[in-house]
Amino acid sequence: MLKKLPEDEGPYELQLNRLFSSEPLASNPRNHCAPLLDVIQLPNDPPIMVHSQLRLYSNPPFHTFGEFVAFFGQICEVRHLFSPSFMLPCSIVQGIQFMHENHVAHRHVLLSRILFKFVTVFVRDCTSQNIMLDPSRMYPKSFHPMVIERARDYRGKAKGHTRTWCRPRYFLIDLGLSRQYDPVNGPPVEIPLRGGDKSAPEHRDMETPCNPFPTDVYYLGNIRLVREDYLQMCTSVHSQIKAFLSRIHQKYHGFEFVEPLIADMVQEDPKKRPTMDEVVDRFGEIKKGLSTWKLWSRMARNNEIWPVTAWRAVSHWYRTVGFAVTRKPALPEPK
Repeated sequence: MLKKLPEDEGPYELQLNRLFSSEPLASNPRNHCAPLLDVIQLPNDPPIMVHSQLRLYSNPPFHTFGEFVAFFGQICEVRHLFSPSFMLPCSIVQGIQFMHENHVAHRHVLLSRILFKFVTVFVRDCTSQNIMLDPSRMYPKSFHPMVIERARDYRGKAKGHTRTWCRPRYFLIDLGLSRQYDPVNGPPVEIPLRGGDKSAPEHRDMETPCNPFPTDVYYLGNIRLVREDYLQMCTSVHSQIKAFLSRIHQKYHGFEFVEPLIADMVQEDPKKRPTMDEVVDRFGEIKKGLSTWKLWSRMARNNEIWPVTAWRAVSHWYRTVGFAVTRKPALPEPK
C-alpha cells in the first residue's frame, strides 16, 4: 500500500517511520509501528511511503476473550523505544508503553475507518483508528485492497483463518503528528492537538497546555473497540448510575475483568490516571487471573436472539475442540 506524505505534516512521519524500520528498533518484538518497506521519491512531489497491506484491527471480529486479551496486551506494551527528540506512536498497549519509555507521545492512536467502502481515512491521536492488523498469516491468499471482504481478484469472499489459529500482530500507523521529547527538559507541556477522539477532558477548551502522555493513556482506554463497542462506560454521571447505565448499554457480555482498569485510564483528572507502565503491569495481573475456560469463551453480543446464539455457540465450540486437539493456545499471542 502506498501513502503520499501530506506536505502540511512536515518531515516527521517519514523520519519516524525510518527510525522504527531501522535496526535495532525494527527487530524489537515490542515495536508495533507498521514497517516501512520503501520510499518512492518523485521529482517535485512529496515522498510516497510503501507499507504492507494491513486491515482494521477489528476486521474480522474477535471470536474469543483470549483473542481480545492478546490484542489489548500488544497495544499496551509499546514502551520507550526512542531516544529523546521526537514523539511517535507504537502498537497499542504494548506499543504505547514502548513509545512512552522512549519519551514519545503518540497523541493520535485512531483506527482507520472506511468511507463508502473505498476510501480509507487516517486521523491523528491515540485512539483506535490508528490500530491495524497484520493479515499476512490470516489471509494467505490476501484480499481485495479496496473491498477487503472480497478475494484479491474480486471473485467471491476473501478466505481467512481465525486469530487463534494464526496469532497475528497489531501495528500502529500515522506518525505524522507524533513527536518525541527530551526528558532533560522535564514533563512536556503543549497546546492540545485535536484528533479523532475529541473527548479528552484536558482538551475541552483546546487552549490550556497539558502533558500529552496522560492523554495517550486516556485515548487508549477510550478507544472505540474497548469502551464504546464493548463496555459502553460513562464517566459524566454518578458512579452508581454509571454502573447501571454501563450494564444497559454494554454490547458484549463478560468484560467485567477489564472495567476497573479502563475506568482508571479515563479519569477526568490526568494526574490520577495510571502511567503506561502501570497499565501494562495491571493488565498483566488481570491476564494471569483469567482461566483457560474464560479465554476460550465466545464473545457474545447482548442483542443476539437465541436461535443465532445457539447456532454460533455450537460453531464456536466445534472450532474450539479443533484448537484444543491441535494445541493452539487460548491466548493467541505472536511467537
